[in-house]
Amino acid sequence: MTKLQPFIAFEKVQKIYGEGAGRVKALAGVDLAIERGEFLAIMGPSGSGKSTAMNILGCLDKPTAGRYLFGGADVTALSRDQRALLRRNFLGFVFQGYNLLARTTAVENIELPLVYRGTPRHERHERAIEALRLVGLEGREHHTPAQLSGGQQQRVAIARAIVTDPLVLLADEPTGNLDTARSHEIMELLTRLNDERGLTIIMVTHEPDMAAFAHRTIRFLDGHIESEHRREAA
Repeated sequence: MTKLQPFIAFEKVQKIYGEGAGRVKALAGVDLAIERGEFLAIMGPSGSGKSTAMNILGCLDKPTAGRYLFGGADVTALSRDQRALLRRNFLGFVFQGYNLLARTTAVENIELPLVYRGTPRHERHERAIEALRLVGLEGREHHTPAQLSGGQQQRVAIARAIVTDPLVLLADEPTGNLDTARSHEIMELLTRLNDERGLTIIMVTHEPDMAAFAHRTIRFLDGHIESEHRREAA
């Protein structure tokens, strides 16, 4: 029987920066398989390789050696423009710092990825309103970031990331700027999006209690995957 190809895979992925004495091997031949609909947490100390792995997964960087496969396609073989198209059409991003436009309303912030796609105004407004509803912010359409709490701003950022219906959400320390209660609210929202919409989520975090929401946690150390832990089914 032919083994099914994982949705996302690293095959002996290496990433080397610099030359000579300044040469750094950020990733040292990493193998990784991520299934569609999985919620994966990535942990590790500073300089372990987790951010480099995330940048490659997000098509923001490419390996020095090895292959990165996405839906069976070899991303490593794509041009810069082709990687940008993959990023725009299939990936959503959430960051620790929200990255919202300060003088722009919540709904306008959420519409931005659709503006870049050339989506008609009426359609993108409807989709942005629906994304706001999905993250529990009905009635906040016309609030600017300054009028929203940190947790609400991160909800707007998540709505912006999912408004294009991506296959994968890449979340980089999504609770890093939030208190414990707001952090748990954001993690519960991500869990719901994963459960109800089948959204594949890959999250970098340094907080074990946030990683505990994921199906599986991998820990990087010195450019390798040091350990892997799978959450027991409830």
